[in-house]
Amino acid sequence: MSKVILLSGSPNENGNTVQLLKECAGVIEKNGVEAEVVSLAGMHLRDVMDLQEGCEDGFDEIISKIKEAQGFIAGGPVYWGTVRAELMTALQRIAMASMQQGNFLSRKAGGPIAVARRGGVTSAIQEMMMFFLSNDMIVPGSTYWNIAFGQKPGDVINDAEGLETIKRFGENMAFVVEAING
Repeated sequence: MSKVILLSGSPNENGNTVQLLKECAGVIEKNGVEAEVVSLAGMHLRDVMDLQEGCEDGFDEIISKIKEAQGFIAGGPVYWGTVRAELMTALQRIAMASMQQGNFLSRKAGGPIAVARRGGVTSAIQEMMMFFLSNDMIVPGSTYWNIAFGQKPGDVINDAEGLETIKRFGENMAFVVEAING
């Protein structure tokens, strides 16, 4: 069965980003594709560009999951107009691992999701989108940008338009993953 890994870059394992990714994962699963939400919360990622050095921070397990999956979504909370540094460190390490291991991201489906209290979501989406496009990935669309708004944990579920956009993205993700791997 095809699988999508959804990576939360939030330091809060029960915050809005994780909640939105779980909603997206539920839609992906309803459309016949396995989905797993993984979180960077509590991890202390090293900014290592030479993966030959080896890292003992536990992130290699997440990279292995992404390598084996057919789709990958990155969810980023927006702080001060950009996604958190931990998520960008993770994306850079995933990209380096892919380059060093046969470009395993190439032609996989993927895309970003940004969550913010108010502003910065478009620059955050653009920042994350560079990862997907420069790694030769196929990015499904939706009815709007993959963004949602919320401040306190749970607020994002009350953003009706954002939630519907993310659900449609989840449907399209499952469709593309199945089309590629069918």
